[in-house]
Amino acid sequence: MALWRKIRRHGTVAEPAPPRPEGGRPPAAKALGGSIQVRHVDAGSCNGCEVEIASAFGPVYDVERYGVRLVASPRHADVLLVTGPVTRNMAEPLRRTYEALPGPKLVLALGDCARNCGLFAGAYGVIGPVSDVIPVDLELSGCPPRPEAIVEALRKLTGR
Repeated sequence: MALWRKIRRHGTVAEPAPPRPEGGRPPAAKALGGSIQVRHVDAGSCNGCEVEIASAFGPVYDVERYGVRLVASPRHADVLLVTGPVTRNMAEPLRRTYEALPGPKLVLALGDCARNCGLFAGAYGVIGPVSDVIPVDLELSGCPPRPEAIVEALRKLTGR
């Protein structure tokens, strides 16, 4: 009962939303409106970025409050979120996933590996960065990028 009394006395307590991100939206993002559906593709990462993506969509950072939602099918997505360097086995599936996205579509290369192969540069199974396989609209650096940076990048796409 003591907890219930504290809840009734203080009400809902939450931190205010951070200010809008600096910089403009990519031109293609303006056609998407105020919310986006995101399809994530792991093209060969070490899963460090995936942990941070899970944090960004978790209850602490809650990127969904800005109109961003993860979807299971590329046919329902507006944005392709790619992590890791593109491996030989993932090049064709990545191309097919990109082609399955309806227009207008955006690609976000998340992390140093997706941008320039990072630690995996020169590895025998790596073809190259994401931009060598599909066109990239927005890049986010970091190994792995912090959840705050992921939320900020996704907010740039929604304009919220």
